[in-house]
Amino acid sequence: MLFQRILQNAVRDHFRRLKVRNAWVTPLGSLFGPDQEEDSDPLDTMEIASDSKLAGRPAEQLEQKQVLDIIEKAIETLPARQREAFMLRYWEELDVAEAAKVMGCSEGSVKTHCSRATHALATLLKKQGIEL
Repeated sequence: MLFQRILQNAVRDHFRRLKVRNAWVTPLGSLFGPDQEEDSDPLDTMEIASDSKLAGRPAEQLEQKQVLDIIEKAIETLPARQREAFMLRYWEELDVAEAAKVMGCSEGSVKTHCSRATHALATLLKKQGIEL
């Protein structure tokens, strides 16, 4: 369960970072207030929350990105049904009954696929030197 929670949080952090990264494409004109000076830079006035992942050190951010890339590649190697069950349960946060309904199988099958997926991911990640 600890591995599943860590993996789920890592995937969520990845997509949150993508969202923040994509936010910079907001037109700069919308960042200026009506009384802003022309030569002021709106990026200088933006603040980063202290609990934000952007506030961390670059080395930590790089390491986390590399780990997420390895995790994503490991998830891609799973068989389709295991990957589907894993993503529905731990990414979409569906309960077993909802995942079973989406997958069109029994709740036991969902549990089996999730268990096999987490064990396979743990093995693959351990081979990569990642201990979760």
